Amino acid sequence: MSADVSDRLLRLYPATYRAAYGDEIAEVHRLLTDGLPRLARFRADADLLAHALRVRLRLDSASSAGRLFAIAAPFALAVAAANSGMHLMRWYAAAAISPGSTWSQLATTDAAWAFHGLLLALVIVGAIAALTGRWVLGAGLAVFGLAGTTAQLAIASPVHGEGPTEPIAAILTVIVILACPPDLRGDKRLAAAAGATAAVTWFPVALIQTRGFIVSTDYGAWPLLVLAFAGAAVAIQARSSGLREMGAMALAAPLFLAHAFTSGWLDLHPVLGVALLLLLPLLAAFTAVLRTLRR
Repeated sequence: MSADVSDRLLRLYPATYRAAYGDEIAEVHRLLTDGLPRLARFRADADLLAHALRVRLRLDSASSAGRLFAIAAPFALAVAAANSGMHLMRWYAAAAISPGSTWSQLATTDAAWAFHGLLLALVIVGAIAALTGRWVLGAGLAVFGLAGTTAQLAIASPVHGEGPTEPIAAILTVIVILACPPDLRGDKRLAAAAGATAAVTWFPVALIQTRGFIVSTDYGAWPLLVLAFAGAAVAIQARSSGLREMGAMALAAPLFLAHAFTSGWLDLHPVLGVALLLLLPLLAAFTAVLRTLRR
């Protein structure tokens, strides 16, 4: 890497950080990139650029915000997978309940919905890959799927009828996933809790959609309840007050909030009631009680 490129990248760090570690960063980066081919040097420069931006934005692993997003990102992936699974199950339920055969339903599915279904499946596959140890590949697939659904819903008529809520929630979810510090990815404990959250969220909703279980007043509360209890469980395991975990679950929740909004017949009151009046006090109380019992 040339000196001018190195200087430009180092200037992206905050002045105090650059004064303390700039010379060391420049020397280590020079040693790592010396003799590398152009593509490898470009990737190393991109890594340095990303780290500088994270430090400037206080999203590195040493900052409280970085640690918050490290908790939120696996659950954001789980929420994205469960939300995509619920949408796919809605289509499957309509095909299964329809008097026509499943193959006839597939044959008559329009191209927009078929492409949307592929993007939803990509989100699910990516989330599973990320939570089972292939973070970079899996998160990339999930982000691509979320970005694709957002673009499709933005430029075409809504596939599900939600209006702008789902694209906005998908964008927020992408931000949470990308904000996770690289050196805090792949926590097996958080990944297992996030995977369980996705499964426990999806299965009862799938039963409802396929009429295997009837609920007359579903305002989308179940996914939010599962996410709240997951946050409480993580807080208990970490022996923390639950405030950071509560914030992480809130960061991971936009797609579930969009689901609650649309499940409440586009009425904001059920969403606010569930999110503000039920989940936050429930999470705080549940965490406090379990911490006391654990002591």
